Amino acid sequence: MPVRPRPDPDVQGYRRLFGVLGPSTNTIVQPDFDELRPRGVTNHYSRIVVEDALAISDETFMAGTLDISRNTLDAVRGVLTCNPDYLVMGMSAVTFYGGAEGAQQWRDNIEREAGLRLCTGSQSLIAAFAAYGGIRRIAVLSPYYPSANAQVARFMADHGITVVRDTCLRCPSWTAIAQVPTARLRDELRRLDGDDVDALVQVGTNLSMVRLAAAAEMYLGKPVIAINTATYWNALRENGITDQISGFGRLMEEF
Repeated sequence: MPVRPRPDPDVQGYRRLFGVLGPSTNTIVQPDFDELRPRGVTNHYSRIVVEDALAISDETFMAGTLDISRNTLDAVRGVLTCNPDYLVMGMSAVTFYGGAEGAQQWRDNIEREAGLRLCTGSQSLIAAFAAYGGIRRIAVLSPYYPSANAQVARFMADHGITVVRDTCLRCPSWTAIAQVPTARLRDELRRLDGDDVDALVQVGTNLSMVRLAAAAEMYLGKPVIAINTATYWNALRENGITDQISGFGRLMEEF
């Protein structure tokens, strides 16, 4: 579908209209991105329709994420009708699959269909590492199963980043990811930390981590990067928007 140019700026989104693509089961991305947006940028959420699938094994988790991937183009077509300037992917797992090459091919496919650029979580983490500087060894916290964490590690290795250790919360359904309490996530960060890692990274966009990650940076004394923060930060910077927003960690405040 061709994107029609707007003859005049949008009254609310006069700087950018972001089309945000996220699973219909995801309740965290939309409020997170709205908290992170500066004035003049608006987010227009398009739901990737999926069932709240039970994930009780590596196989069922991977199958569920691939269902989301297959349904993404329908959400793209829906959001194009508001004539956005840019697309932001609010689901991270599939953006790591197949290593650097597979991730690029997946992104290219969406961009060809949309005729717009797309920001993904995987590419945003690499951009965040470059912004902080000196990040080569990381620990990863995810709601995934081990098969998906292995895809994250493969993608990172292709970019010269070593996953020293990781944890899989093995959440039993998509909506259960949003129900993981902050106290558990805080404890998991402490277990993952060590002198042998340069940063801690959280993936899985339905985990509520943007504020916890910001706080953890202060008490752990190193970068703690939440996927939703990194993705939205990268989307802004890719569009030339350099506003610094406090309360969400160094990435949003300094870079």
